[in-house]
Amino acid sequence: MNAALHPSDVLYREAKPFPALPACEHYAGSEKLIGKALTLQQALGPVFDLTCDCEDGAPAGAERAHAEMVAAAIASADNKYDRVGARIHDITHPHWRNDLDIIVGAAGARLAYITFPKVGGRQDAQTMLMALAAIAKNCGLERPIPAHVLIETHGALREVEEIAALPGIETLDFGLMDFVSGHHGAIPASAMKSPGQFEHPLVSRAKCAIAAAALGHGLVPSHNVTTELHDTQAVHADAKRARDEFGYLRMWSIHPNQVQPIIDAIRPDFGEVNEASGILLAAQAAGWGPIRHDGRLHDRASYRYYWELLARAHATGMELPVGVRQRFFSTTHQPS
Repeated sequence: MNAALHPSDVLYREAKPFPALPACEHYAGSEKLIGKALTLQQALGPVFDLTCDCEDGAPAGAERAHAEMVAAAIASADNKYDRVGARIHDITHPHWRNDLDIIVGAAGARLAYITFPKVGGRQDAQTMLMALAAIAKNCGLERPIPAHVLIETHGALREVEEIAALPGIETLDFGLMDFVSGHHGAIPASAMKSPGQFEHPLVSRAKCAIAAAALGHGLVPSHNVTTELHDTQAVHADAKRARDEFGYLRMWSIHPNQVQPIIDAIRPDFGEVNEASGILLAAQAAGWGPIRHDGRLHDRASYRYYWELLARAHATGMELPVGVRQRFFSTTHQPS
């Protein structure tokens, strides 16, 4: 076997690669806030995604103008890295298909993903996925546009495994506020913030179910926002708890102050990155057969673990060893 083969060419011949997405997804609704977020993304690099919000961001009665503004922002030169998506209206809203028509029609070639909110279950998610695929095809797009699905209703949580199994989905996102509100006061407001959001049994159960379904189907679980806007230590603590205790690999941001603390909390441990680098470089040199590294046996099962760790580290902007960057992440060493 050619020792220069890229990990993605060797390790996923029987399964799809796990998405290597930025650890932070930043939401912005107004034209002004979207512009500020794009400026921040240009400064930091593609270490966070920007989601332009058509659901809560669009003024009532101005849905078309808002969707057109979002499409223009995605298609603009300010979108330097093509890591900008959009959340459309939910399936019960009369404008949700128009959102797709406008945004995919005007900016589909550069659209990173579409987020579906408040799905009531598998059927809602499938209906929206089919609409997205049909519109993309009618627009002549050759690539599928990934979908991110918000799990924030009783029905969606009941059918979360079935939703996760649908083709075309990239992340499952937990919508904490709507989930708590949907319990009609049975869950106290304290569960919308920390520590309650991690400790109330009904909320923690939902978080575990969503993360397990996502990871079990090769999707990225994305954690809800924290309402603390200025205490960056609290934001970091929430993101780290979501990562370490509940398995979330991505988290929403609703204020620029939250972006860096979320990235810092969710990015892999530096020691693990160095270990992964040594193992994968040795594995590539051995043609991806089994190796012994620091007295331990490694094969393709562990190679997949360490490759995905390195991909997450790269997506969060971590400094990687020169050899790893050259062999695995340079423009001349990309997966075929």
